[in-house]
Amino acid sequence: MTAEAFTTIGPARDSRWLITCDHATNRVPDWVGGGSLGIAPADMARHIAYDVGAAGLAVRLAERLGAPAILSDFSRLVIDPNRGEDDPTLLMRLYDGTVIPANRHAGPAERERRLDRLYRPYHAAYAALAAARPDRAICAIHSFTRQLRGRPRRPWAVGVLYSHHDERLGPPLIRECRAQGWITGDNEPYAGHLDGDSIDRHALAHGRPNVLIEVRNDLIADAEGQALWAERLAGVLDGLLGRCGL
Repeated sequence: MTAEAFTTIGPARDSRWLITCDHATNRVPDWVGGGSLGIAPADMARHIAYDVGAAGLAVRLAERLGAPAILSDFSRLVIDPNRGEDDPTLLMRLYDGTVIPANRHAGPAERERRLDRLYRPYHAAYAALAAARPDRAICAIHSFTRQLRGRPRRPWAVGVLYSHHDERLGPPLIRECRAQGWITGDNEPYAGHLDGDSIDRHALAHGRPNVLIEVRNDLIADAEGQALWAERLAGVLDGLLGRCGL
């Protein structure tokens, strides 16, 4: 199913896993700035606008696991679905050195319009898929850039993120990834818990097993890399729930 805010794939698939991709595209709806945020195409093509390669990886991973998937269909710069509604970074005005002109003067009314048309429909669809079976587990797919401007290069190929409120899957998955020889971050390159984010809202609040996987975006920038990492990740996710006694 495709809607303005999201795409769902294989909703009737029978895996316990739900694969999600909060930052799947860099699309700007035509009702937001005439389809432009006022930044250069080169900026819209980099990580500030979406998670490069994550959508292709999520789709292929869901296929490999026989799992349903949901992907957003709007840029994180329009409004970020992986933030709570009261988060000050929900609507970014500056990101990694780039000013976002269309957001500079976006007030409460514009924020509410984007919430109603994009953010809330995405989360409603996400919630429905998550609740479709009582033993649902969630795997969120993201990607990260190798180096932020003015920062050191990041060494990891993969990062596994998890909350201190639920450590059932994160640490075991890190061990399995490292056993494959992958340089794997433990709650790196970001901390694994943010109040109001998608995992907090759809997994932690309901007691659902969960993990968030970040793959370095140069490794999944093309279809070949996405297929390779989907196969690799499926190999460690397949049976993980059982191995963890869940």
